[in-house]
Amino acid sequence: MTQPLVISVDAMGGDHGPSVVAPACAEALADRPNIRLLLHGDEAAIGAALARHEAVRGRIEVRHSDKVVSMDEKPAQAMRRGKGSSMWNAVEAIREGQAAAAVSAGNTGALMAISKLILRMSAELERPALVASIPHPNGVTTFLDVGANVDCDAERLVEFAIMGEAYHRAAHGVARPTVGLLNVGSEEMKGHEEVRQAHGVLREGGIDLAYKGFVEGDDITKGAVDVVVTDGFTGNVALKAMEGAARFMYDELRAALTKSGPATSLGALLARGSLLRFRDKLSPPPAAPLLGLNGLVLKCHGGADQRDFAKAIRAAADVAQSGFASEIERNMRRLPAALAEAGPAAADGAA
Repeated sequence: MTQPLVISVDAMGGDHGPSVVAPACAEALADRPNIRLLLHGDEAAIGAALARHEAVRGRIEVRHSDKVVSMDEKPAQAMRRGKGSSMWNAVEAIREGQAAAAVSAGNTGALMAISKLILRMSAELERPALVASIPHPNGVTTFLDVGANVDCDAERLVEFAIMGEAYHRAAHGVARPTVGLLNVGSEEMKGHEEVRQAHGVLREGGIDLAYKGFVEGDDITKGAVDVVVTDGFTGNVALKAMEGAARFMYDELRAALTKSGPATSLGALLARGSLLRFRDKLSPPPAAPLLGLNGLVLKCHGGADQRDFAKAIRAAADVAQSGFASEIERNMRRLPAALAEAGPAAADGAA
């Protein structure tokens, strides 16, 4: 009999806590018979939220923790005071070999800091990166970093390219993903110094990525390349702008179909399934893996509802079984030689 895949969950993180996390866990378990869950947080609150989901209680273990990392807590404070919190314990379960992945909707900076402290970085990577899979007409674009690192030098951008390429290959089954650097134009002289230096390393170095050069913002949803790389500041702004645009278009379309009279409202009712598929196609996924750690941690957005958090748990199970970490480690072995081959200017700029 195949061993169940265990996912560790911070049940207290995010805007809603157990009231959303508990039913989301039940929803995820309903169609994933191979998953078991460890829920960390206030045992009484989690138990009350699970009371209506007795059918799956046998596949959920609740581990009590008194402490919660607040949404406004600084990363340094979370590292000093976070031990024993629901977030800390959810991540620590990976290090202890009790879970294959952890999911939290809590404070992003705190989650990154705690995960890096507990799990450490793999393959001599400097920092983890948050990655999002953005839908386009023929599949998804792997987009990173979307918020873990506000400031990035050239070497960090090259690392993100390596991580993103390996992740896309493992998670989406593309044998040789194409890679592009996000910029304000495709011309060689465009962009700030760091992005131009990273471009030089990726173009001239021996990393052996299918690097296609600079791409622009609209190329993310066109699917111009498989992997788009940028710093966490730009990536987070772009991601939230896309999320807002998707919500706006869906809400406007729904309003247009429901406020024009009985006949139009009937048409909207008949088209409800298509409208929901339209919304799902436009919406970026609710969870972003933190790449580069010795373990898999997924960040779910703070306002996640039940449907979003259930999708995050399923995504954690899928990524945990993809083997992406070994792909990243294999690619990272090429970085030092690539920096040397790209020449002194690129290497100095990336240092």
